[in-house]
Amino acid sequence: MAEDGGSTRLAPVDASERIGLLDALRGIALAGIFVVNIEWFSRPWQEFGNGMVPGLAGIDLAVAWLVHVFVAGKFWVLFSLLFGIGFALMMERAQASGRATRMYLRRLAVLFALGVAHALLAWVGDILHAYAIAALGLLLLRGLSPRAQLGIGLAIYVGLYALSLLGGWAMVAFPVEGASELLAESVRDAEAAAAVYANGGFGEITAQRARDFSMLLTNAFGVVPMALAVFLVGSWLFRSGRIADVAGHRPFFVRMAATCLPLGLVLTLASAWLSTGDPDGFFDTRWVFASSLHGLGALPMTLGGVALLALAWQGARGQAVMTFFAPAGRMALSNYLLQSIVASLVFYGYGLAMWGRPGQAGMVLFAVLVFVAQVLASRWWLARFRFGPLEWAWRWLTYGRRPPMRNRADAV
Repeated sequence: MAEDGGSTRLAPVDASERIGLLDALRGIALAGIFVVNIEWFSRPWQEFGNGMVPGLAGIDLAVAWLVHVFVAGKFWVLFSLLFGIGFALMMERAQASGRATRMYLRRLAVLFALGVAHALLAWVGDILHAYAIAALGLLLLRGLSPRAQLGIGLAIYVGLYALSLLGGWAMVAFPVEGASELLAESVRDAEAAAAVYANGGFGEITAQRARDFSMLLTNAFGVVPMALAVFLVGSWLFRSGRIADVAGHRPFFVRMAATCLPLGLVLTLASAWLSTGDPDGFFDTRWVFASSLHGLGALPMTLGGVALLALAWQGARGQAVMTFFAPAGRMALSNYLLQSIVASLVFYGYGLAMWGRPGQAGMVLFAVLVFVAQVLASRWWLARFRFGPLEWAWRWLTYGRRPPMRNRADAV
């Protein structure tokens, strides 16, 4: 999660406006992430990477397709961009005090611990622990120029997906020996995991989460450098002065929207076309190509979307609409973890046991309703307190002193 702006100043532009923009973007990212994540509270992790749920029809197919094209992957990238921006903001302040590295390492240690606890106790798909690891690389590369950070970030991002596409070609040229046996084993594991999540108690499901988490740790070899790549692009976006002065760089944002959005959309639509139909399993090369193209298109599509939103923020109407998301964005860490707690209590066996019951459209509607409730609850909370509860604890553990919690008007 990126640092929110309680005391941050994005000079030379008015601080409240800049912080408002970042909080709004963070809230929008939080909504999009939940819309994507909700599927995996009713689908076993052994199917991760196999694209859309097979066999959908009607409104469920339409909703799944819209989420796949316009939401999936994009809001994870947006969250990562904001993390990179938050890093640059924090280091700018911390370096002035001469204690940047120690403070930042404490911050990452807390984030890593929260992420692992989240994965084991609520939801396996946690991203916080991977963020904490990737941010160590960001710390090492902080001395590079903004242009160098951008170049390295883009090279890592494109390079990883190029390797993925090469891997897809290799699977065609050199078929995996024993693929059918591995596929059969994966199907059995998925069925067993689904049964545990749907019917198990808290202890059984926690044990299954631990097994799934250990299985997904292999993804860290791709997720961590990918996150670092996007962090570097976000750091460049702040350090170049562009995100701090959108009005002064309006031609740049217009160009970014006009070039990045079409490029990202073409790659994503190509991915959606390839992923039409039922997969033959994890070793289906069609899905490897589709997944690679989808990820490759996520960064340009997200950058184009950020450009449009930043331009919209300059107008009163656009700012009014986007401000709706800002309260949830100011409490992004608390809300991110709360989403998992609520969803696990609704869909898992130790809660309402709704696993597998709603269709794709119903799952997305649930996510939207929960997020709207979070916005309203966040607005109520922030009218009384300076930070979200976990944001407050995170600052306390990072800085080594307890920050005041109540707003001054409410302080006793």
